[in-house]
Amino acid sequence: MDPALFWQLPLLFLAGIAAGLLNVLAGGGSLLTLPLLIFMGLPSSIANGTNRVAIFFQCLFAIRGFRKRGYFPLELILLCTPPALFGSWLGAGLAISMDDLLFKRVLGIIMIGVLVLSILDPMKRMTQDAARLGTWHKVVLFISFFFVGVYGGFVQAGVGFIIIFALLFHGLDLLRINAVKVFVVFLYTAVALGVFVYHGQVNYSLGIGLAAGNSIGGMMAPRIAVAKGHDWIKKVVNVAVFIFAMKLLVFP
Repeated sequence: MDPALFWQLPLLFLAGIAAGLLNVLAGGGSLLTLPLLIFMGLPSSIANGTNRVAIFFQCLFAIRGFRKRGYFPLELILLCTPPALFGSWLGAGLAISMDDLLFKRVLGIIMIGVLVLSILDPMKRMTQDAARLGTWHKVVLFISFFFVGVYGGFVQAGVGFIIIFALLFHGLDLLRINAVKVFVVFLYTAVALGVFVYHGQVNYSLGIGLAAGNSIGGMMAPRIAVAKGHDWIKKVVNVAVFIFAMKLLVFP
């Protein structure tokens, strides 16, 4: 066993808990875990693939929770999933073929962009009207989720914000949005993870340690949300994301 695992696994486990909490309560947990994997010395492509292991299991637990409560928006899932699957395959292929240094630069820029979006939180100012799912809206959603899949397959970090924004724009309530989000992310993550596995771009030891933390964080999230809310978590993670982004951009 690599001696470094003795400190890497506990650190990833704790980071996974924080990411799981954030993904359930606010979104953007991969902004914390993906750069951490890179800073542990993994090439960016392997870090990207390893992070998908945690996302896969976290979504699996979330799906189970939604199904137990009777939320399974089948029509929306069937509409949004196929283009996302194809887009994810393309995005994962792009991520694997990209130069390591260039990927770090791109990730740093993405992190700053998502951080600004998280702070401004324009979704708070959007109203939830009656769902608008006419033919034109379905076409727009279909095309939108192709690009969601490309982005999610490429980097994953912050994709939850994009999905929520896309579905809020069509008047969907947050409950159905989150149900659609976890189903779509689970399925396209399976495709992206398959691409990374095929190319040998996954560190399974670190991925399982991170997945354990993500799963526990997701299960803890509802209780913590009631006790303290999620704003305090967002503030702490926003600071960490800013530091990580500067490190990737200035000292890659």
